[in-house]
Amino acid sequence: MIVSEGGYVFGMGKQTGAHIVWDWNGTLFHDNDAIIGATNAAFAELGLASITLEQYRALYCVPVPKFYERLMGRLPTEAEWEVMDETFHRYYTEHRVRCGLTAGAAELLAGWGSAGRSQSILSMYVHDELVPLVRGFGIEAHFLRVDGRVGPSGGSKAEHMVRHLRALVGVDPARTVVIGDAADDAVAARHVGARAVLYTGGSHGRASLEVAGVPVVDTLEEAVVEAQRLAA
Repeated sequence: MIVSEGGYVFGMGKQTGAHIVWDWNGTLFHDNDAIIGATNAAFAELGLASITLEQYRALYCVPVPKFYERLMGRLPTEAEWEVMDETFHRYYTEHRVRCGLTAGAAELLAGWGSAGRSQSILSMYVHDELVPLVRGFGIEAHFLRVDGRVGPSGGSKAEHMVRHLRALVGVDPARTVVIGDAADDAVAARHVGARAVLYTGGSHGRASLEVAGVPVVDTLEEAVVEAQRLAA
């Protein structure tokens, strides 16, 4: 394994074919229960009412403070944000152990790779926690690179996508498809000249995703089929 700044590189070599950049939380990693529990734990710190998964999918957006603004009617103060962010991550870390890969994900990763295509992960989840999670599921060998967030939370994915693709030697953005569960994944793909497919099983419902103007699917299997078509 080769370690590089901001990411772990699991494979090397020039890549000339179709490439998928996978999102992690809510896409490959089915962590909805931990996300909702952590969100409600953070809300409780400020006396806010709990929300359901359906409400979360309808209202969630990035940067995350804007999501809180939708619920509070104002942006959280710096002190409130720090409390909520710390509570969220503490609760999430405790409860993610009950979560697993999305159904069929491991088989789809193996199939894409065995067809001679490449793939990587770009997540806004903390890098030093993301890498052991990926390794723990025994899927790390499928990826050229795994990048999580380095630095404070709450930012946009677009600039992270620039650095991620720049580090992938030979990967052509025009033949790259981002698969994720949030409109921000489509924005990040567009920012680098890639395509996107959005999956309804994570943080956003279909109505919230369709405004991004990219294919929206209900299963990861459909997402991979669309990725193959878009990258052809």
